[in-house]
Amino acid sequence: MFALFLSPAPPSPLLSFNPFSHISPPSCIPAADLLRVASRRLISATKTTQSVSTMATEEENVGNMKRQLAKIFDVSLRATVPEETDVEPLVAACAGKFGDYQCNNAMGLWSKIKGKGSQFKGPPSVGQAIMKNLPPSEIIESCSVAGPGFVNVLVSKNWIAKSIQKMLIDGIETWSPRLPIKRAVVDFSSPNIAKEMHVGHLRSTIIGDTLARMLEFSNVDVLRRNHVGDWGTQFGMLIEFLFERFPNWEEVTETAIGDLQTFYKASKQRFDSDPAFKEKAQQAVVLLQGGEAKYRKAWAQICEISRNEFNRVYERLGVQLEEKGESFYNPYIPNVIKELTDKGLVEESQGARVIFIDGINIPLIVVKSDGGFNYASTDLAAIWYRLNEEKAEWIIYVTDIGQQQHFDMVFRACKRAGWLPLEDNKHPKATHVGFGLVLGEDGKRFRTRNTEVVRLVDLLDEAKSRSKAALIEREKAAEWTEAELEQIAEAVGYGAVKYADLKNNRLTNYTFNFDQMLNDKGNTAVYLLYAHARICSIIRKSGKDIEELKKTGTIVLEHEDERVLGLHLLQFSEVVEEACTNLLPNVLCEYLYNLSEIFTKKFYSNCQVVGSPQETSRLLLCEATGTVMRKCFYLLGIVPVYKI
Repeated sequence: MFALFLSPAPPSPLLSFNPFSHISPPSCIPAADLLRVASRRLISATKTTQSVSTMATEEENVGNMKRQLAKIFDVSLRATVPEETDVEPLVAACAGKFGDYQCNNAMGLWSKIKGKGSQFKGPPSVGQAIMKNLPPSEIIESCSVAGPGFVNVLVSKNWIAKSIQKMLIDGIETWSPRLPIKRAVVDFSSPNIAKEMHVGHLRSTIIGDTLARMLEFSNVDVLRRNHVGDWGTQFGMLIEFLFERFPNWEEVTETAIGDLQTFYKASKQRFDSDPAFKEKAQQAVVLLQGGEAKYRKAWAQICEISRNEFNRVYERLGVQLEEKGESFYNPYIPNVIKELTDKGLVEESQGARVIFIDGINIPLIVVKSDGGFNYASTDLAAIWYRLNEEKAEWIIYVTDIGQQQHFDMVFRACKRAGWLPLEDNKHPKATHVGFGLVLGEDGKRFRTRNTEVVRLVDLLDEAKSRSKAALIEREKAAEWTEAELEQIAEAVGYGAVKYADLKNNRLTNYTFNFDQMLNDKGNTAVYLLYAHARICSIIRKSGKDIEELKKTGTIVLEHEDERVLGLHLLQFSEVVEEACTNLLPNVLCEYLYNLSEIFTKKFYSNCQVVGSPQETSRLLLCEATGTVMRKCFYLLGIVPVYKI
């Protein structure tokens, strides 16, 4: 197990090896049986013996080089230590000059088998045995063992080329990862009704959308849930204020009410200063929750006005959500509380009903002392619904890191109730995806000059406006139609805002700075979009029909920088899988930036494309790079541009 945490081995191989020239070592298990064991363990679909080269084409491993190598090493591990049946291959990409990937099982295996009369003398000899027991595979060019048993693998450049060419013909979806779940709920954005979406909602909306997109690409059925705050005591004052301000409230329009945030503040001020109004507002809550038609209709009207405001933001961001707010789960709460009570989880405490969580000195209040429900009761009902009605195997909550303890308590209550397994690595499971603050250049929460929070729609409009101004300054207005200018300004502006957020580890705070995010140099969306546009320009200038070249041309990776680019392209699937598994969009951003850097500073700088003897092959590499970049953009919610 220690091999997981070790750095790549020092570059001094003890033994070099070509898997195509070795003789299979003696083993107490026939080779055909070993292949069957590996196939059952890793894909559980095959019932007949297969060669490793054909196993590598199994649907769930197409395009995922790391998983295909893991399957090959699994065969070797079964032959090397047949008595150790619980060993999983530990394969990782590496940057050493002796290999592209490393198998890091040797040290962990040695710690398990030493003292058991093993034939091995230490980790290096275990590593050599693992290498010698590798079955023939077209994926592997050569292997070497270095340091304490690290098995370095050099991937065949011919196999890399064939894999990329196959993707160009069959489509990038053949490189989608296969995750161990079929359905997930991603709960994100979740603004409060009657309040404007502000910069604080930016991260939840952007991060949640990207997680949903990556999971969808990985063949998971994703239920995108907008858990809006559409229920609670604040609606009493809003409804009464609506009745008071507009006697003909049923006919009132969104325009007449005006800014909902201002409307909310005015109603709150009235609630705090006028005892008679406060009493009427409190009575309105009772009537609303009791189902009184007039109050339900007024509530629905306020929600619809607010929903229209939210949709203006979602349309700009290209985000799709299905609303299931607090009011949706409200009818389920009584039975959920009853079930938790019957299981002995709910206790009385100072007039409230609570669940005590081991190690936390405050209880989880599920029914307030006045008999009302709260966030915890709604969240418990939502989890119950998502597990039992929507059959979710993974429930993901994207909120600020300040809510970590709340969700930890809710999840632990669900484990006590038997709704979720005690082990975090089993499904179904629930995960809180926390994120840090958006800061201004003064290092404080990002606000306007008059200390108001920044309206999200205004921020996005300014990003587009600045992007358009930069394009006009570059005299693009003379080259493009007004519609093209608008579309590209929008793609670049909104993309810049998204990427500036997503490229950071979500747990950290980040500083919002328009000048930095709209810079066309460095790790920005503008740089990446321009790089993609240049790739498209290269293909256009060649005058060749790229679709025809896909059918008739062949990719050949002769130059070292061609191979570097090809290898990085082929690592796309495993990067998406890592980003999904750890719920970290920045992993995909880093991959995309590195891809752009490799293409621009290595491949394009050193490998002439148009007019070279290798033109066809290199045009196909350009197209493959553009294809992968476009899929990265899509997963990040960024619209690509094709000219700049």
